[in-house]
Amino acid sequence: MEYPVYSVSQVNHHIKSLLDSDAALSGLCIRGEVSNYKLYPSGHHYFSLKDETGALSCVMFRREAASLRFRPQNGMKVVAFGYVTVYPRDGKYQLYVSALTADGVGDLHAAFEQLKAKLAAQGLFDQAHKKPIPRFPKRIALVTSPAGAAVRDMLRILGTRWPMAEVFVVPCRVQGAEAPAEIAGAISWVNAQSLADLIITGRGGGSMEDLWCFNDEGVARAIYASKIPVISAVGHEPDVTIADYVADLRSATPSNAAELAVPDQNEQYALLAHLNRRMAKAMERRVAEARAALEQAGRSRMLHDPMSWVDDRRQLLDRQRDRLGHGLSLSMARDKERFGRLAASLDALSPLKVLGRGYSIAKGPGGLVKSVKDVSPGEELELRVADGSIVCEVK
Repeated sequence: MEYPVYSVSQVNHHIKSLLDSDAALSGLCIRGEVSNYKLYPSGHHYFSLKDETGALSCVMFRREAASLRFRPQNGMKVVAFGYVTVYPRDGKYQLYVSALTADGVGDLHAAFEQLKAKLAAQGLFDQAHKKPIPRFPKRIALVTSPAGAAVRDMLRILGTRWPMAEVFVVPCRVQGAEAPAEIAGAISWVNAQSLADLIITGRGGGSMEDLWCFNDEGVARAIYASKIPVISAVGHEPDVTIADYVADLRSATPSNAAELAVPDQNEQYALLAHLNRRMAKAMERRVAEARAALEQAGRSRMLHDPMSWVDDRRQLLDRQRDRLGHGLSLSMARDKERFGRLAASLDALSPLKVLGRGYSIAKGPGGLVKSVKDVSPGEELELRVADGSIVCEVK
């Protein structure tokens, strides 16, 4: 019996047609752990899904990967949706992934944690980079939607608390695919034009999807690069976005941002009144002290009898003269005593004192005689004694 001979390509295409015709393989949800993950410059993602006993090759083309909210990583638990077929060139079957979600947590949460870790490692959240919020801002830029309730609340609170500040709205979308670029562009534009000394950016509450534009990397980097201090005002108290971590100050709500941005004028007026009262009391105290000093000076004997001041100074001069004379006498006595002690010490060391006790000094032709070897018979010596000299001959 003879068997037909097929080419490799024919076999691969036949297997491909069998798999493509299997409805069970045309739409699969597969749970597994990502391994051997690679992102090619073409934008295609290649990886394997594995469990305890097996592995499955997967590919996700750039078109489908454009909808990914997070970056797959080795070891990540995911659920992939797609279809299984054979790549005829290699004869290798694989899962062609059209959708990928993180297992156990949502895509948005996974994307949030990935971007948070990335920016934290790059130092965008460091406290050292935070700029101080001006205490009395003169111009405030609200980077937000001009149509939302949040902007109306902020304008109302800013106008009530600190009407001296000039507030203007930089309109941008705060929801949707175009929102991140508009928010980042508005923040950069305010900086480029030096339009304000404080920026508030945010929006009212909503779902995580609604607030997602404030978890965008471009928005985070625009806030980080801003030379003008930025207050984040996103959502409600429990809502936390990447913008909150990067901003110089986080507020719980847009209304809270307006309260943090400016002081309360009523509190400032009360403070000024308090300081005015303190200043008035201080001035009254200074005037009272000056009046008391003036009255004391008016009772001074010197003011009524100017010569009394001269008399006092004369007595002081006399006392100083006496003290000076006494000091000089003591100093001379101490010096005289010290001179006597030094003279006595010097006299005790004098050679004449030694001669006075019966000793003599012999001097020969070669100088002072210190040894019998210094003289010879017949030489003349001069003996110095206490009251004169004696000439003698060596025998």
